[in-house]
Amino acid sequence: MSENVYDILMERGFIEQATHPDEIREMLGKESCTFYIGFDATADSLTAGHFLTIMAMMHMQRAGHRPIALLGGGTTMIGDPSGKSDMRTIMTKEKIDYNAKRFAEQLSRFISFDNDKAIIANNADWLLDINYVEFLREIGVHFSVNRMLTAECYKQRMEKGLTFFEFNYMLMQSYDFLKLNQLYGCNLELGGNDQWSNILGGVDLIRKKENKPAFGLTFKLLTTSEGIKMGKTMKGAVWLDPEKTSPYEFFQYWRNIEDVKVEECLGLLTFLPMDEVRRLGALEGSKINEAKEILAYEVTKIVHGEEEAKKALEASKSLFGGAMNTNDIPTTTYPASQFDEGIDLITLLCDSKLCASRGDARRNITQGGVTVNDVKVTDFAAVFKTSDLNSDGALLVKRGKKAFHLFKPE
Repeated sequence: MSENVYDILMERGFIEQATHPDEIREMLGKESCTFYIGFDATADSLTAGHFLTIMAMMHMQRAGHRPIALLGGGTTMIGDPSGKSDMRTIMTKEKIDYNAKRFAEQLSRFISFDNDKAIIANNADWLLDINYVEFLREIGVHFSVNRMLTAECYKQRMEKGLTFFEFNYMLMQSYDFLKLNQLYGCNLELGGNDQWSNILGGVDLIRKKENKPAFGLTFKLLTTSEGIKMGKTMKGAVWLDPEKTSPYEFFQYWRNIEDVKVEECLGLLTFLPMDEVRRLGALEGSKINEAKEILAYEVTKIVHGEEEAKKALEASKSLFGGAMNTNDIPTTTYPASQFDEGIDLITLLCDSKLCASRGDARRNITQGGVTVNDVKVTDFAAVFKTSDLNSDGALLVKRGKKAFHLFKPE
């Protein structure tokens, strides 16, 4: 008998909380189960944060279970207050529909939807035409406000003010689970650990209303050692769309994570055997860079394919090793006339998003954190012209040791 996927997820570090651990493990070991994960369509691309849950879906599907990717065409119109200090910006239905379609395209790169092996559903199908009075009579009656107010997802919002608009979110997500249970026999909801309260709501609703078993399981959230969510850079989110975050930038993000996070990320974000994960995680000193390179390569290979991963690896090695292969480095071009006139360094740093603002650029330059063509520049008024281009006809600007950008005349 093949290994129980519950044990695989546990060993690789995914599982944070489970409603009924023994029953879930037994169920996953003896039958094919239908489970779901929800994706609110708040942007036109999935992010590195979503990737952890996608990896869990892939492990589950490989073990013979059927995923439902639930697109939040309805719930995105309200917005989940979980982990948010402010109310989410309200988006138009057209924008949400467009984002949901993009999510569906991206998910199909990781999950096989052929022959009913997985399902894509959209909660707009049942949430947008809901009869509110009926909904309150059928669903609202099962929710205790006292209990909801103790939920972690609302606590953060209580001080600033939690709107009734957002307070409905838990009911809607719980109703999603009920609908998927009725339509597809789905009896397990998975999600990030910030979804625990919402998942409990759905589990309880099915058990009360349908008198059937239902289960919930949450995953670890990817965070830095300071507890900040991973998947953010100075440019913003790390996207799975290569147009928004290039494969090279994506590779570099994982190549440059903290040493203490390498083993955890290898376990969660690659399919490497756990013996190899532990071996790489135990490397010390400069050898940990070997593990980081393998992590970056493996994650980039899953998200962007082997060819892009190889190109990103070669570009990274050439930068760190000195012999520069510039084809896969993020590049900005300016008209040749602009180089003839001269472009100031602060503009270069801001245009490339190597620095967040002109003030941030000035600070990095004066503190000695910026090099141009491998020469440290500490004058924030420095201007670069055509005569400053290197033998490749470019300027390679670095902020710190790990952030690079190439500038070329058109």
